[in-house]
Amino acid sequence: MKILIIGATGPTGRKTIESALDLGDTVTAFARHTESLNDIKDKINIISGDAILTSDLEKAMIGQDAVISTLGRGGSMQSHNLFTRAAVSIVNSCNHTQVPRLIWLSSFGVGETYKDATATQKIVYKTFLRNIYANKKASERIIHASKLNWTVVYPSTLTNGQAKGKYNIDEHIKMHGLPSISREDVADFLCAAAHDNKWIRRNAVITD
Repeated sequence: MKILIIGATGPTGRKTIESALDLGDTVTAFARHTESLNDIKDKINIISGDAILTSDLEKAMIGQDAVISTLGRGGSMQSHNLFTRAAVSIVNSCNHTQVPRLIWLSSFGVGETYKDATATQKIVYKTFLRNIYANKKASERIIHASKLNWTVVYPSTLTNGQAKGKYNIDEHIKMHGLPSISREDVADFLCAAAHDNKWIRRNAVITD
């Protein structure tokens, strides 16, 4: 499978590249600054571009079978409308280039998943992450309304630990304690979902 990974230089994006390569996929990595991918440039295609520009995205999407977006704001508490702007551009670009499959990485606590959060999680989501989560929720309305074969993935707190190779996944998971999941396990699911029709046009909550 030919897969385009948007936000490929982020910590989850890099793990997603590795998972896709392990599956034997042909990987195109897309990010604004791609220097950190030089160590694997002989294994992947690398395209520099901006995820809010359809002109950049469409060049990268031509010939792809699926798109995985791992866009994030790093440590920033402000979205600057990144997710809504990117969602519009990615959906339009998929339509223009006839790429039907989109896997979109979100965060647990966004949208309908909020009701399954713990009391502590809800406080964080309503305060520190309020701006980010509001923009993510708006972006997902754009994706859900599209005609693409989308999957929106909601991981609990991401860690940099090693993959366990086993995790819980469902459309709704009631959280307890301090739930988390490694980026490696999330990357494994993102790539597996691209190959599997099971999660088409469904939301997927994932946690240890």
